Amino acid sequence: MNKLLQAKAPFTVLCLAALLAGGCASPSYTITPEMQARAALENPAPPKDEDFPALNSAKWQQGAFPSLEALRNMRTGLGKDQVRELLSFPHFSEGLGGVREWNYIFHFRTGAGPEYITCQYMVRFNADVLTNGMYWKGPGCADVLKPPVVTRPAAAAQPAVAPAKTTLGADGLFRFDGRSLAELLPEGRRQLDALASDIKGGVKSVDTIRVTGHTDRLGSSTYNQALSLARANTVRDYLVQAGVPAQNMQVQGKGESEPKVQCAQTRRAELIDCLAPNRRVEIEVFAQR
Repeated sequence: MNKLLQAKAPFTVLCLAALLAGGCASPSYTITPEMQARAALENPAPPKDEDFPALNSAKWQQGAFPSLEALRNMRTGLGKDQVRELLSFPHFSEGLGGVREWNYIFHFRTGAGPEYITCQYMVRFNADVLTNGMYWKGPGCADVLKPPVVTRPAAAAQPAVAPAKTTLGADGLFRFDGRSLAELLPEGRRQLDALASDIKGGVKSVDTIRVTGHTDRLGSSTYNQALSLARANTVRDYLVQAGVPAQNMQVQGKGESEPKVQCAQTRRAELIDCLAPNRRVEIEVFAQR
């Protein structure tokens, strides 16, 4: 019996450490588009410098050298499991229950040598336990994710080029009410493959790719906002899988707020057909061709 208890002791200590680090981690939960939409719309006030914990109070004071790609994938609407997958456990003991804030210590190299800067990074969660704010503390820390500034001679400057805009009808992209990669139609995949090929082979350099989802007015505005954002994220994910650089992409959902047509049909089937142009995903490519 004593041997059994001794064998379990290291495992118990490890579990307790994980609970302290993650704020009493609970079993995984389903994240709905409505929850993500709420998180995106909350926009809480950012913390002040004094709201960040003191560095010497960290549980793991060595901090970490994080992946910039992982940090670029941080956004509102992520669950704790997803944040932990990107950034690992927080470096401070955040408490045992109802944890709404994770804090990290991150280091970033400043050149080819061993020199680096140290930054604090705070992730806040809302009542649905989804991210609704990510914040930096430290000189220059908020700039680490910005693309490097490339200085070109004035003679080499290129004139501004209007973005190439592609509009894909959602009815041809997704199954009815679909939003995920699994719900993309064969014709939708073909269109996205062609677009990815054009982006990769038809431009000199890509500045920004903006993916915007839109819906018709049927359904609640909250549902439509979530649906438009989910579809835009799916299109973004597909293009990234096809080789388009993720760091150049911006994603947004505008729900029913920017219709292309107005319809007054009383028969539902006719109304749905008339509103089809409003159900769409727009891809704007800002690039030098």
